[in-house]
Amino acid sequence: MSARLATFLVFLLNGAVFGTWAARVPALAEQIGAEVGSLGLALLGASVGLAATAPLAARVCAVYGSRGVLIASALLSPALLPVLALSQSPLQFGLTLVALGGSIAAMDVSMNIAAVVVVRDLQRALMPQFHAGFSFGGLIGSLGSAAAAQAHWAPMRHFLVAALVCIVVTVLIAKKIPGGVGERHREEVTERRSVLKSPVLWLLASVALCSAIAEGAAADWSALFIVRERGMGDAAGAYAYAGFSISMALARWFGEPIQRTLGPHRLLATGGALAAAGLALAVAVPFPAAGYLGFGLAGLGLAFSFPVVMDLAGETGKRADGSGGERELGLVTTIAYTGFLAGPPIVGGLAHVSSLVVSLGFVALVTALIIPAAWLARRAARQRASV
Repeated sequence: MSARLATFLVFLLNGAVFGTWAARVPALAEQIGAEVGSLGLALLGASVGLAATAPLAARVCAVYGSRGVLIASALLSPALLPVLALSQSPLQFGLTLVALGGSIAAMDVSMNIAAVVVVRDLQRALMPQFHAGFSFGGLIGSLGSAAAAQAHWAPMRHFLVAALVCIVVTVLIAKKIPGGVGERHREEVTERRSVLKSPVLWLLASVALCSAIAEGAAADWSALFIVRERGMGDAAGAYAYAGFSISMALARWFGEPIQRTLGPHRLLATGGALAAAGLALAVAVPFPAAGYLGFGLAGLGLAFSFPVVMDLAGETGKRADGSGGERELGLVTTIAYTGFLAGPPIVGGLAHVSSLVVSLGFVALVTALIIPAAWLARRAARQRASV
């Protein structure tokens, strides 16, 4: 097994764990007796764990290396699924999600470092394909959850089987998982400040933030938009996000030639324009077909934002020996998680005082900010290289 395949499987496993528990939320909500309000607060636990752990994981990877963090988190994340199934109250559910979100964040940061190592070794634009693995993993996890629910499996039985499969796969591929070699830096404070003062990195982080807001909005509100604003049924509404997800996964999987042709910054700007246009189409044209097409175009446009930004952020922190980039990836990942955390409530708040048409129109404007941010990042990178 190659390091490339092992890294792809890690991304797939991370998506599978996420898709497994997220798709069983209705059953878990019934088990813990949660109403909509308390369930919403409990679900914030995953986002809190993600945002709080990402910078810490990046620091540990920078000092001790990423491979150990990746293997440990890849074992811990599925192991927490049965613990989640033990929850008997919204508080227990939320606290377990904090731990699960933290382990997923550690896995996310370290697997992106592993992907950067493979990209550097092979000198190919493979980052979108790795992130396609996460998308396919989420699809596998959600389909497995649907099958378990249809078979009337309780969450505990389902999560035990899923955890066992994920842990066995992790053990089988552990020896082939690559990772950055950690070094103890004598001037950690100086290095950390240099990361925070990098204009290129903050511009890349702004691209990730806008992309995360748009992706979170599509995940949480696309189906409801089709149902409430376009008068379709629940089943028809679900196809909106399905189209968004499938188009994103396929674009990532087949996107390497496109990235080679356009280059990373131009690809980011083009994708931002396509995503903004898709969301604008969905909200401006009052027909269901326009909504489906618009969300599909948004999935295509946003497909490259996060993986390409991760690639560029890793390059920003690359050292002369070919290592580095851990802290940069951690900063960008943390800011992106902030977008995932803040985006859906912002859309919901705007929809409450206006409508989903207005709130998703606002998201289209935020998505359009990717275009100038990508071009400014390109300019800043050139200036940095010339110094």
